[in-house]
Amino acid sequence: MLDPELTPREARRIRAEFIVITLALIVTAAAMLLGTVLHARCPAGEPIYGCRAVDGDTLRCGQERVRLLGIDAPEMPGHCRRGRRCVQGDPFISKARLEASLDRQMSIVRVGQDRYGRTLATVVGRHGDLSCWQLVGGVATYRPSWDNGSRVARVCKNLR
Repeated sequence: MLDPELTPREARRIRAEFIVITLALIVTAAAMLLGTVLHARCPAGEPIYGCRAVDGDTLRCGQERVRLLGIDAPEMPGHCRRGRRCVQGDPFISKARLEASLDRQMSIVRVGQDRYGRTLATVVGRHGDLSCWQLVGGVATYRPSWDNGSRVARVCKNLR
């Protein structure tokens, strides 16, 4: 119950603050639940440490180069080979988004190697699957032919 000595304006302000705080709590709870659901859908892997983003779809974790499964991100300047159709977009934004999603320890599921000797893998960090994270942010493109076993498609909904 509001204090009867409050002016109508003060009462409206208090009610508005209450509504804003309540909505913020609901949004926070929903975000926490969504994060839990995203992590729950990702397959368990082994721990990986000390990763940094090389570009929007590749990590370097110690001596290991890791290519995220199922996505293609814009190439850094000078890296789009002649004759290749490279993904359009800002490679610096794509790399920065990937870098921002990294944790000190993450989880990796290795599925093979590409022709450059990089490990093909799914990696889970603070925002869930990193391939999904890049796709949701609009800084990478889904490539079904690069998605071994449709692993990314199963974890990231609404790709098509």
